Amino acid sequence: MKRRIRRVTPLQAGKMLGVLYGCMGLLFLPFFALAGVAGAFVQHAQQNQQAVPAALTAGVMLGLGFLMPIIYAVFGFLFGIIGAAIYNLSARWLGGIEVEVE
Repeated sequence: MKRRIRRVTPLQAGKMLGVLYGCMGLLFLPFFALAGVAGAFVQHAQQNQQAVPAALTAGVMLGLGFLMPIIYAVFGFLFGIIGAAIYNLSARWLGGIEVEVE
C-alpha cells in the first residue's frame, strides 16, 4: 500500500530536529575537551611570551564544547522549521513523498 506525505508540521519537525542535533552536538564535547587540554599542554611547553595563557585556551575550548550541543539544537530547530515549510510548499506542487507501508 502506498501512502503520500503531503504535509509536515513545521513546529514538530523543528522540535525533533532540535533534539536530534543537540544529541549530535554532545558527540563533540569530548573532542573539544581534549583539544583544550592538549592546547594547554602545548602552550605550556613552548613558554612563549606572546602565547595566550594555557588556562584561557583550555577554558575557551571547554566552553565551546559545552555550548556546541546548545548551538546545534538551536540551529536544528530553526532549520527543521524552515525545511518543513519548504517541504510543505513543494509538496503542494509535486504531491509529496510517496512511501510504501504494510
